[in-house]
Amino acid sequence: MRYLLFLLCLLSQALSAQDTFSIVAVDTLTGEVGSAGASCLDNTQFPGSGGARIISDVLPGLGVIHTQSYWNTVNQQNARLKMQEGLSPDQILAWLYANDAEGLLGRNRRQYGIVRLYNADTIYNARSAAFTGSTCLNEKAHRTGPGYAIQGNILISTAVLDSMEQRYLNSSGPLVERLMAALQGANIPGADSRCLSNGTSSLSAFIRVAKPGDQLNDLYLDLNVPSLPAGMEPIDSLQRLYNQWQLSDTRAPKNVRALAVVFPNPASGGVHIDLKIPEAQGVLLDLQGRAVWRGTLRAGLQHIGPTLPAGVYTLQISAPDGQVWHKQVIWQE
Repeated sequence: MRYLLFLLCLLSQALSAQDTFSIVAVDTLTGEVGSAGASCLDNTQFPGSGGARIISDVLPGLGVIHTQSYWNTVNQQNARLKMQEGLSPDQILAWLYANDAEGLLGRNRRQYGIVRLYNADTIYNARSAAFTGSTCLNEKAHRTGPGYAIQGNILISTAVLDSMEQRYLNSSGPLVERLMAALQGANIPGADSRCLSNGTSSLSAFIRVAKPGDQLNDLYLDLNVPSLPAGMEPIDSLQRLYNQWQLSDTRAPKNVRALAVVFPNPASGGVHIDLKIPEAQGVLLDLQGRAVWRGTLRAGLQHIGPTLPAGVYTLQISAPDGQVWHKQVIWQE
């Protein structure tokens, strides 16, 4: 028994820096929950870990949890249990801080990202929270917004997180595409600073998305690059796997042309919409799925300027042929 505990302790220490940069997010329109990330630790260094994917807990219809920086399996299991018990992301973070598996030694070197999905009469909303301990390795930070949390440590710069956030917010389409876009925002040599000498962002990468009703062991999307030969970029390899999945899986979203260009984003006083088809119906939705603006859009440039509270909204454009296109817009007062 003592030997087993010793091995578990060694594993916990060996995986100490999992993970370096990651995103957790939910889609309040579809109820999908998802997770993506990468690290300069991989399955070759620590067989059986699965690389960066070890941090990801995707709970269909409920939420997503990332436990990273001095990764500890007990903390991850406790975070999952607390979400299943109904705690909010902020409550889960407070509980983990007070009950860290390694006590005072551990709690300030952890990093967490948590998003929870709430469903009331088929209308979804979300809460997100993140935590970066004071003794996580530099550079370290997190970013949170409605329905998402982005976090990283051992970064070459916190600008990596800013790039991920902008890619996520400015991409259109389903959650899977926005998560993949966010990860591409960190596709620079040394995003995980330990990988700078390798010329890559990381050594392992993953993306996972669940639809409501999915089983824990059978997610809508679950792609992993656990390790690669030296010099190969994991995010590029993951992108190729994702592209293959799009072509081969009948459930996968196909590459859909953008129906419009929307700018500026963030918006102040309204947005310009340059529609690329003759006519479409537009609706602007808040995070609770309520329509705050509706109208008919016509080809060319037009402006919509409803007075709205600051926040994140989704512009949904529906073409006569049935194609539906979504774009997240940040509204500023």
